[in-house]
Amino acid sequence: MDALRYKIALMLVPKIGSVNGKKLVAYCGGVEAIFSEKKRNLMKIPGIGRSLVQSLKQKSTMDRVDQEIQFIEQNKITPLFFLDDAYPGRLKQCLDGPLMLFYKGNACLNANKILAVVGTRRPTDHGKASCKAFIEHLAEPGLTIVSGLAYGIDSVAHRASLDCELDSIGVLAHGLDIIYPAQNREMAGKMINQGGLLTEFFSNTNPDRENFPKRNRIVAGMSDAVLVIESAEKGGALITADIANSYDRDVFAVPGRLSDEYSSGCNYLIKSNKAALVQTAADIKYLMGWDDAGKGSTAKQQKILFDLAPEENIIIEILKQHGSLTIDQISNLVQLGISQLSSVLLNLEFKGAIRNLPGKIYKIN
Repeated sequence: MDALRYKIALMLVPKIGSVNGKKLVAYCGGVEAIFSEKKRNLMKIPGIGRSLVQSLKQKSTMDRVDQEIQFIEQNKITPLFFLDDAYPGRLKQCLDGPLMLFYKGNACLNANKILAVVGTRRPTDHGKASCKAFIEHLAEPGLTIVSGLAYGIDSVAHRASLDCELDSIGVLAHGLDIIYPAQNREMAGKMINQGGLLTEFFSNTNPDRENFPKRNRIVAGMSDAVLVIESAEKGGALITADIANSYDRDVFAVPGRLSDEYSSGCNYLIKSNKAALVQTAADIKYLMGWDDAGKGSTAKQQKILFDLAPEENIIIEILKQHGSLTIDQISNLVQLGISQLSSVLLNLEFKGAIRNLPGKIYKIN
């Protein structure tokens, strides 16, 4: 069977999971080699047990593989394996990123700037207006908006993106053979020509409850930052924010009145230092370094770098590699105590080389 059949067959192995699947590919040297490898060799791979090896050797999944390939070809869907160049590069950084994605659209999944916008399914008029205003004022070439194609803030974000001629990508909690909710079918059709629809689920997969957290990790993982606009104390938006924090993504939240039910989640994120407070699009541009003022700063940065002490240069190089890190993460990487490191970080702030975000998170200025 060809390479695509091997990839789909791997995804169909019961309880394979993203982590074990990638581990098998790495140990065997490729997805095809997994299915021809001897059982005793597979059993030596850490975390790969007997039941998983037996599942790999079963031939009963081939009919389902052929069915999915037929669906992909008939609907002009692009399958993206985690090793492919077109697979979202930011998602490759996430250990539990999907083995494979299925994509229908024309937007680049590795755009220069990708912002996820999430929130409650029951937004207030103020929340809807805020969402539109943020996207309208952020709109510029190179920005892509990602959300979950759900009711509420997700739908507002997608429509506002289309109105502003921005690429808008909807991440689904089901297969590409259906659109849920059905009310978004017309909008989803427009997004295919101005953005796209993305999922890790096969056709004939329903939008079951357990699929939504999986969907949320893709929304968070493929984005540079997540903006939360109205959320109750529990819900998908807060799950997405927590996942984004675990991936070291920037998280922003729009505050609201203490008495508003759908501001309690945002207020909690801000209060617990899990999100930076933002009131306008300018706040996001500044915190992400997307503002126009940063475009002419190359010469200034070069001058700063010449003036840095050795340990300061090490920290700058680490932040270049990782994007943003907490003070504890930096301490572990550079092997400096928190007290000494705090002094070095403060000097870097004074020199304008880095900025300190809420939650003791640092990134290059």
